[in-house]
Amino acid sequence: MRITDTADLWWKNAVVYCLDVETYMDWNGDGCGDLPGLAQRIDHLADLGVTCLWLMPFYPTAERDDGYDITDFYGVDRRLGTHGDLVEVIRTAQDRGMRVIADLVVNHTSVEHPWFQRARQSRDDPFHDFYVWRDDEPPDTSDQVVFPDQEKGVWTFNEPTGEWYLHKFYKEQPDLNVANPRVRDEVAKVMGFWLQLGLSGFRVDAVPFFLETAGTDGEALPEPHEYLRDLRSVVGRRTGDGVLLGEVNLPYEQQLEFFGGTDGDELTMQFDFIGMQALYLSLARADAGPLATALAGRPALDPDSQWATFVRNHDELTLDKLTDDERQEVFAAFGPEERMQVYGRGLRRRLPPMLDGDPRRVRMVYSLLFSLPGTPVLFYGEEIGMGEDLDAEGRLAVRTPMQWTSGRNGGFSTADPDRLPGPVVDGGFAPEFVNVADQRRDEDSLLSFTKLLIRRYRESPELGWGGFELLEQPHREVLAHLCSWDDGALVAVHNLGPEPRTVPLMLPGCDAGHRLEDLLVTQTTPVGEDGGVELTLDGYGYRWLRVVGPDDRRLV
Repeated sequence: MRITDTADLWWKNAVVYCLDVETYMDWNGDGCGDLPGLAQRIDHLADLGVTCLWLMPFYPTAERDDGYDITDFYGVDRRLGTHGDLVEVIRTAQDRGMRVIADLVVNHTSVEHPWFQRARQSRDDPFHDFYVWRDDEPPDTSDQVVFPDQEKGVWTFNEPTGEWYLHKFYKEQPDLNVANPRVRDEVAKVMGFWLQLGLSGFRVDAVPFFLETAGTDGEALPEPHEYLRDLRSVVGRRTGDGVLLGEVNLPYEQQLEFFGGTDGDELTMQFDFIGMQALYLSLARADAGPLATALAGRPALDPDSQWATFVRNHDELTLDKLTDDERQEVFAAFGPEERMQVYGRGLRRRLPPMLDGDPRRVRMVYSLLFSLPGTPVLFYGEEIGMGEDLDAEGRLAVRTPMQWTSGRNGGFSTADPDRLPGPVVDGGFAPEFVNVADQRRDEDSLLSFTKLLIRRYRESPELGWGGFELLEQPHREVLAHLCSWDDGALVAVHNLGPEPRTVPLMLPGCDAGHRLEDLLVTQTTPVGEDGGVELTLDGYGYRWLRVVGPDDRRLV
């Protein structure tokens, strides 16, 4: 492989940044974030080092599910701007070296979508078969709902036709019938429309639900994964290098199926939910073992496929793949109050408050994130250490307005506070303590540290492209790993515990002609003739070390 190959498969060492336009920057002063406001903040993202901007739904919505109940797949919510405003955001981002992807939410529509408004009126309407129906009264399906505190089942009665319609999420979000070829054609048309406007792909929402054919004429879609391959082909034909980043919260072996197996011809990337949940268990125990086990358990992927790593996302921080006892350990450590938990399976908190604002631990976690093999994904505000609003409903606790300055409304909007999408965070993580403007001027801020991590990550393609190897060492609190690719190798060590540690390592293929150069500080560590080194770590310490050989020409 050559360094120039990274330009073709750009997603393998990208830095993805997710934001909700509604809560990012209000430019016209009406209290709602908008696309012109986002355009004004593109340079913040470019300065941070973001290479791929992920937009949460900006489509017209009935606002039952914070934008995920869509009333027009081809539209732009007029509160946020126009198609012209969106194109300006995309063009400005591309000029600054960023690609833009957006949420593709096609597993359901809003009940107010014109398709469903017609479908629910008559069994004979052509749009009736766009959705999933049953004639007989359904059994108890309370164990199938996604939001158990909001819905009692996944079927709701429709009076005009005398049938029940399927909805895995809210009853205001009827499921589309992917077994209907007209639905499949419409999805491809929707994708083609946004790709034509300049998007570089999509984050695909709830992929397993999207491909679910239970309750439909499954014979019309005997192999759902064939359809996913078709969608990957659509993106490839229209863009040449577009991506599908899939939300697939399943065990690794099942995730492998959604990549297209070893052929890698379905989803381009998938979030590593297993690794994320193991990370929090490791943090709760101050024991790197669960995370090491998860990383070692990742299946081998096609070279064109990639894992997306993350600490936080826009939903609940799900812990559903942990055992009941493990989940209670994480709850006890990071969400001991019931209001911090959600659906009995996850947390609705951001990382800094969970770690009591300890900057050592926060920085160690983000250092670990960027050093793991894969593509890191940030949720807006993580770069400055934003907190959450536990008084907000459900998952909205982590979707508070972005904090730009220490001024009114955190610089998000000039409108009266009661016109905002939600309150700005108060307390110790309020804008007077946590904001972009102050941290831009502080070389020791979390923002400056995040910029350094991103810079070093982008200079180290072995983290996204290379082989991964856990390095043996005696401390349960420490994770030590080696990523190597082509002529590059990087050693990362992280201490999840509060006590300092001296970490002995053996580096394969190294001798006294090699040395280790720290990438986050200025320090050189010699390597012994047998390839041995000893590395010191502070409590919650972290180090990235480039392996430098006698003839190495890479810059360090």
